[in-house]
Amino acid sequence: MATVETLLPREASQLPPIPVHRFTVDQYHRMIEMGVLTSNDRVELLEGWIVDKLPQHPAHAGTISILQAKLSPKLPKGWIIRVQSPIALDDSEPEPDLAVVRGPEERYLAAHPRPEDIGITIEVSDSTVDYDRNDKVRAYGRARLPVYWIVNLVELVVEVYTGPRTGKAPGYRTREVFRVEHGVPIFLAGREITGIPVRHLFP
Repeated sequence: MATVETLLPREASQLPPIPVHRFTVDQYHRMIEMGVLTSNDRVELLEGWIVDKLPQHPAHAGTISILQAKLSPKLPKGWIIRVQSPIALDDSEPEPDLAVVRGPEERYLAAHPRPEDIGITIEVSDSTVDYDRNDKVRAYGRARLPVYWIVNLVELVVEVYTGPRTGKAPGYRTREVFRVEHGVPIFLAGREITGIPVRHLFP
């Protein structure tokens, strides 16, 4: 059986001890339009902060490809996978490793997926486990993203977060840990579809 935990509210990250500036999503977009940020800048906007994205190790990149290949055939009609593409939240524009969103692809030619478009958000974690468990959990829970996976390459488990919680201590109410002997279920729009053996997800 998977390990199931009920999560207690997390405190928001502490601000740095020096003056700082948070950006809105519109300001972030203007910096991109003006060339202040370019495609060479590996960054994303999370809770108003512009955060560096770390280089990918081969296992990280390979696991993303494996996930895409294993998930795609199992998705019901009308759902697609976006890889390392932005999603639009109120105060953030993160680029999760994968996002299962409502199709078709043409739906996102004019705007990035919003929370109501998103079924599952997935991060592959090696050197970013703490960041994905804390900052991303808080941001995704606040946005009410229904299901969040951390494919944890350090411990070879899949962490599944459900029951998004807003308020003063946003996050998720429940965390389930699926190990290599388990199958991780796929929940979309409140319905469970065929799961995936965890052992098939690791390179």
